[in-house]
Amino acid sequence: MLSILLLLAFSGAAGAADLYVICHPGVKLLATEVRDMFLGEKQFAGSVMLQPADNNAAQPVFLEKILNMGADKYATAWTKKSFRDGLNPPPVKGTDAEAVDYVRRTSGACSYVSTLPGPGVVLIASL
Repeated sequence: MLSILLLLAFSGAAGAADLYVICHPGVKLLATEVRDMFLGEKQFAGSVMLQPADNNAAQPVFLEKILNMGADKYATAWTKKSFRDGLNPPPVKGTDAEAVDYVRRTSGACSYVSTLPGPGVVLIASL
């Protein structure tokens, strides 16, 4: 059921989107896998190690629309994951431009932005 809801959420028109999930061109990722990647449950896309990065400028919208949680719950989830599994939370980029630059330069990188990212990245989802 969650997969169906995510697909419906991601199927909105690109022109009306408030959020764009982007990845490095070498990453093959489904829109339904974005949530698991940002919660540390999905660490590889094929043989590529995923390198997600949060975007401080767009994080409230991302947490609400994709993860369905607030910032406190997200931080708590990562604190538990860090102690339990030894994983680090995604690094935080300050702006859309920093997030896009990180994705373009980093193999396996994915992030989200509030403006159309332009060339050099793959658009995974828009909502």
